[in-house]
Amino acid sequence: MASSFPAAPRRALLVIDVQNDFLPGGTLAVPKGDLILPAVNALMTQDFDAIIASRDWHPQNHISFVPQGGDWPIHCVAGTGGADFSPHLHQNRLSHIVHKGLDPACDSYSAFFDNDQRHSTGLDALLRGLGITHVTLCGLALDFCVAATARDARKLGFETVISLAACKGIAEDPAACLNALEALGVKIDRA
Repeated sequence: MASSFPAAPRRALLVIDVQNDFLPGGTLAVPKGDLILPAVNALMTQDFDAIIASRDWHPQNHISFVPQGGDWPIHCVAGTGGADFSPHLHQNRLSHIVHKGLDPACDSYSAFFDNDQRHSTGLDALLRGLGITHVTLCGLALDFCVAATARDARKLGFETVISLAACKGIAEDPAACLNALEALGVKIDRA
């Protein structure tokens, strides 16, 4: 006999770029970025159907790096300690990892696509294959990679929530970024 109750939405937690180079002491540190780790780890204990981490995984000559004319110091080079997840992140709870920023000729903030929308990380297909309809985001940096991922998640039709306590940005005041995201239908969990 079929149930008359609708199926509960399937939910995923997206942990964005909690990597050593984005933490204090790293080459592109988000100020006080390490303070989100307890909140991120607490989120990872909740009842998500998947917990997926993204990480920058750049080649040595990536276009975003200052020596190649980019805006950022060399960071998160594939296979280096700077590209590793924080040792304080509960990695044993991760179900999947996606890599971004692999193309040396294109930067990539979103965990879904590069900035030119030329390459997909496969995250969209992974979520759809798992039947995920709702995503919650946390990580670094709120006003760059988390925001870009949230924008793409909404464009792709996912119900999208950002857990503010588990994010840190570059800008001291995230109001403009959050207002723009809310205008796109992203929900901000301020708890």
